Amino acid sequence: METIIWHNPRCSKSRQTLAFLEARGVIPRVVKYLDDPPSREELAFVIEKLGIEPRALMRRNEDVYKSMNLDSIHDRELLLKAMLEHPRLIERPVVIRGDRVALGRPPENVLGVLD
Repeated sequence: METIIWHNPRCSKSRQTLAFLEARGVIPRVVKYLDDPPSREELAFVIEKLGIEPRALMRRNEDVYKSMNLDSIHDRELLLKAMLEHPRLIERPVVIRGDRVALGRPPENVLGVLD
């Protein structure tokens, strides 16, 4: 079964999670999501499988989050749209394997998708 990681090579947690996977013999398909953002369907799937609301997958300290005043937005679709238009808002790394999804913060969180 294919394992996918939404990866930002400049992020230490993302690099640690990729190394964590590789140390366990898992060679994931690396998606540099800043260059190749997820589709709306992929993003909605990840949020659903994580069992969270869109804001919980957002990087709230990003300048774009603050400049768009996203704290005041409560509409799910508008938050998804913001992440799609500004993928930097998406928390990383996300690991997907089949219908299982984990956020690699900390990297050990991804163990659940590998079972």
